[in-house]
Amino acid sequence: MNKLLAYPDLLMSFLVILLAGCEDIEHSAPALQPEPSAEAVNMPEQMPEDFAFSVRYGITAKNEINTFKGTVTKDLISKGSATAKLRLTDAERSKIYRQMREMNVLGGMELEIADKSCRQIPYDEEYWIIRVNSEQKALNWSGEYCQTTPDARKLQKLRDQIVKLVQSKPEYQALPESVGGYD
Repeated sequence: MNKLLAYPDLLMSFLVILLAGCEDIEHSAPALQPEPSAEAVNMPEQMPEDFAFSVRYGITAKNEINTFKGTVTKDLISKGSATAKLRLTDAERSKIYRQMREMNVLGGMELEIADKSCRQIPYDEEYWIIRVNSEQKALNWSGEYCQTTPDARKLQKLRDQIVKLVQSKPEYQALPESVGGYD
C-alpha cells in the first residue's frame, strides 16, 4: 500500500518541477550570447600589406570590384560586361579594412536565411573573397528568399559604400552605359 502512495507523490514532484521551469519568458534572464569565435581576433588592428578583397554583386553577380587584380567590372546587361583597371588608394583600402574589422568579417557572420518559404526572381547575389595575412575567407548571400540576415545587410551596406567610391573614379566613369534591364 505504501508503494501506491509513492507514485502520486513522485508524479506531483515531477509536475512541480516541470511547471516551475515554464516561467514567463519576458521576465526571465536574457539568453547567453555565444562567445566570439577564435577567428574574431585574427584580424590585426593595422591593415596587413596583403589585404585584398573582391566582391561580385548584382542580379547576375557580373559587377565586380577586385583589389587582387586591381580591376572593376560593370554589368552592361544586354551588352555583356566591361572591365577597367582601377586601384584603390592605401587610405581607401585602410578605411574599408577598418570597417571589415569592426564587422568581424573573419568571425562568424550569419548569412544563411532560415525562412526559405518565399522566393523571388530576379534577386541580388553577393560573393566576397577577403584576404588577410595570407588567409582567405569566402562569404556569400543572396536575396532569393525575399529577405536577408542582419550580417548580410551589413555587408551590403559596406559594398554600397565601396561601389559609390568606385563609381566616383574616372576609370569607372569611362566604362560604357548599361543597356536593358532584368525582369
